[in-house]
Amino acid sequence: MDAGRKSEPGPVKNRTTAERKSDRELVVTRIIQAPPRIVFEAWTKAELFQRWWVPKAFAPSLLSCEMDVRVGGTYRLVFRSEGSETMAFHGRYLDVVPQARLVWTNEEAGNGGAVTTVTFQDQGGKTLLVLSDLYPSKEALEAGAGSMDGIHETFQQLDDLLATLGASVERS
Repeated sequence: MDAGRKSEPGPVKNRTTAERKSDRELVVTRIIQAPPRIVFEAWTKAELFQRWWVPKAFAPSLLSCEMDVRVGGTYRLVFRSEGSETMAFHGRYLDVVPQARLVWTNEEAGNGGAVTTVTFQDQGGKTLLVLSDLYPSKEALEAGAGSMDGIHETFQQLDDLLATLGASVERS
């Protein structure tokens, strides 16, 4: 994805924007068609998160998803790419404000990993979701910017999941 591109092609009802805010920061925004409480659950419950996080168009499949969503808690996602190679992504949660904010580290890259912040802002029963990846350097951002390639599809999968869960998640 061209990190400077502002939106996905074609008409969409939940436009995703992705832009480079600085030499070290990428920011993605999207209106999600569900209230923050439900969107937050989809980001913090492993059984929901693993159903939408990996773009279906990508080769890797998510083999396992462990999430201890609390300040100081950790996460670990294990993927299998084509063939038998597996790769793990892991980090720890720095800030957790229910229904409002998540901040975590991306430690698989060592000191070159981004710190990711996601905010959930109520927009009259919908959620303005803002995802920011802050990298330690311009070079680290350049190396990690490819991870944004599937973000439009990922967020569409989140919308699709929330639509199928509908009232059942609202009641839980």
